Amino acid sequence: MNVYTRQHPYYCGIDLHARTMFICVLDADGKIVFHKNRPCNPESFLEAVAPFREGLVVGVECIFCWYWLADLCEQEGIDFILGHALYMRAIHGVKTKNDKLDSLKIARLMRGGNFPLAYVYPPQMRPTRDLMRRGNLFVRKRAELLSHIQNTTSQYNLEPLGTISRPHHRRGKAMDTYFPDPALQLMIDTDLKLIDHYDPIIKDLDRQILALAKQHNSGSLHLLRSIHGVGQVLALTMLYEIHDINRFPSKQDFCSYARLVKGQKSSNGKTYTGSGSRIGNAHLRWAFSEAAVTFIRKNKQANRYYNRLITRHGKSKALTILAKRLGIAVYYMLKRKKPFNTEQFLSHMMNKATI
Repeated sequence: MNVYTRQHPYYCGIDLHARTMFICVLDADGKIVFHKNRPCNPESFLEAVAPFREGLVVGVECIFCWYWLADLCEQEGIDFILGHALYMRAIHGVKTKNDKLDSLKIARLMRGGNFPLAYVYPPQMRPTRDLMRRGNLFVRKRAELLSHIQNTTSQYNLEPLGTISRPHHRRGKAMDTYFPDPALQLMIDTDLKLIDHYDPIIKDLDRQILALAKQHNSGSLHLLRSIHGVGQVLALTMLYEIHDINRFPSKQDFCSYARLVKGQKSSNGKTYTGSGSRIGNAHLRWAFSEAAVTFIRKNKQANRYYNRLITRHGKSKALTILAKRLGIAVYYMLKRKKPFNTEQFLSHMMNKATI
């Protein structure tokens, strides 16, 4: 956990909501110099902090509506920091909680050097990252519809439909007569219509996101595509979720952010694992998990290494280990700006497994 330790003349803690924000400003001695509820708009915020602009730092908890405030502070030359929501226990784990107290606690955390930091994603790439996440959501929704159709055939003990993921796969199948009941036919027909709507939307989004990625960071995109099995969607997800590899001081920090390692707590000689599973980037975790599966597909060398991991750890943990080691490889690839070398990667992993 990284905390903000810089000293300022004034600390502005904001309990931010969609329509209102409670602003609390402390001076260097911890005295409250401003503490009021204001509407969420640039004019109201700038008016509230105007007397304290010199040396002011603004901090908010990382919730869905922080974008506009971060961009406004950047335009106005005001220091802005974002608080990690899951680490801000001093706000959530108390008996009495309201907006006024929350804003005061945020300001006190900043002044005391205990404000847990989250990454302020730059505005230039932020809309494309959000578009990428939305596109991945559409892909998952489409996959749910396909799974529902296949599960329905099993539910009614019908012959398997086979592959129906592509439009030309579905054209040759008499879906309207395949299911015996009219209500079933209507349900499946509704699923198919939604799938047909998703197909062109997803295809167009992928094309446009790829064009934007080439403008933002085409070099890193090509490096990520050099990994066996990593296609356009996985590479784009990694690219936009990582953004700048230099923001991670070490491979351990990167693996922790990507949820590739478990949390660990120890006390009085006892160690507990499995905590903090939700801390980190869920999108990166998904990308590396998928990359581990596609990496061993049609890759004989990788399969030999994977089977060795299965023998020692079991199938599920073997994929987890492979995902973590791919994450470490990506960290060094982007740091050194060198493409992925499958033989070198597997040779290193084989030697490590032998020791």
